[in-house]
Amino acid sequence: MRCVLFALVGLALVGQFAPAQDRDTKVRNDKKLLEASEHWIYNDLPRALKEAQRKNKPVLVVFRCIPCEACHEFDEQVVERDPKVRDLLDQFVCVRIPQGNHLDLSQFQFDYDMSFAVMYLHHDGTILGRFGTRTGVSNEAEDMHLEGFAESMTRAVALDKNFDQYRAILAAKKGPPSSVPVPEEFPNLKGKYSADINYEANTAKSCIHCHQIRESQRLLYRTAGEPIPDPLMFPWPGLSVIGLKADPKTATTIASVEPNSIAAKAGVQPGDTLLKMNGQPLLSVADAQWVLQQTDDSGILALEVHRDGQSKSLPLVLPSGWRRTANIDWRATSWDLRRMVFGGMKLDPLPDAQRAELKIPAGQLALLVKHVGEYGEHARAKQAGVQKGDILVSYDGRTDFTTESQLLAYGMQQKKPGDKVELGVLRGNQRKTMTITLQ
Repeated sequence: MRCVLFALVGLALVGQFAPAQDRDTKVRNDKKLLEASEHWIYNDLPRALKEAQRKNKPVLVVFRCIPCEACHEFDEQVVERDPKVRDLLDQFVCVRIPQGNHLDLSQFQFDYDMSFAVMYLHHDGTILGRFGTRTGVSNEAEDMHLEGFAESMTRAVALDKNFDQYRAILAAKKGPPSSVPVPEEFPNLKGKYSADINYEANTAKSCIHCHQIRESQRLLYRTAGEPIPDPLMFPWPGLSVIGLKADPKTATTIASVEPNSIAAKAGVQPGDTLLKMNGQPLLSVADAQWVLQQTDDSGILALEVHRDGQSKSLPLVLPSGWRRTANIDWRATSWDLRRMVFGGMKLDPLPDAQRAELKIPAGQLALLVKHVGEYGEHARAKQAGVQKGDILVSYDGRTDFTTESQLLAYGMQQKKPGDKVELGVLRGNQRKTMTITLQ
């Protein structure tokens, strides 16, 4: 049976290919491998949907960016049909499509910072659910396991078999229509990319990378001089925002609950299995993130969990600004935010020992300049005089921010391109002041 894996931007390279290959060769060799496979359909979603309809089977859709090293081992296990998931993969029709180019942005809405993500489809194109989550740059092993993927697939198959029963509620798994139909129509990408990858030359550069979609969505606001809305500034909130950590070896079983968190106040307990959120059946943590992504700034979400053989309904009360506690500094799209807000700086929390040595009180801005861009628009901070190792202690006269994510949000939501921002930094025992112009 075939499984439809939808690989955005590029395809993960399986073990047969040497890791030293350049980006173009990786994409081309992946194409050769998958086109020759009897288990995958390559770069042809319409064909996959037709085959799924003929066989009355669901479709598994994976988004994968080859140049990104994160999640490549997980992707290889899927491509090579690891015994833990082989039989389940056979219950789907499967395709890999190696491009974000011409992606239907009204249909395929997912976390574009992911380097590996899955969407499950009924053969008529209805979205059954999603799989794939990350909470950091290189900690995918903490967020995704084949065992959890297998359980998610099992749920997808069961949901597809009862499709008529859930047809109405599954409509909520598709988001609002995108104002831009396909990525190559974004103003900043138009004329630079076509609908297809060029396999003859500059192959990787002809791909629209997944992170470029999120960056382009933000630029629509930025170029109009409008603040970035919270759902776009803090996209796809992880379960940590409501105080939960899931066991990655399961689909949605909770490993821990943070005391006094939103989830704790709702009554969620370790060992609970999340079944539904806002009435939507959850196939994985990514499904819960989808519901959170679509949720207003405040409100009450109905959560259904399985505990001790019974289902329980719990109310998740989301206070105003709830998603602003999310950490976005790990996201690939944050590099473009750093260009616009910081002039190319990467900021890390100052170690406690160094904070104590400098007598900087807790709750006061103190972020270590970990990196300073050296080229083009990412070199503005360097040109202003900022150096790696400096400690940022004020931004635009503010000292009340404690994380890079908070500062990025302030710059994107309270300031406009062309605004001048004063930076206060500590260098050794001296305080220095520089000014950057926001881009």
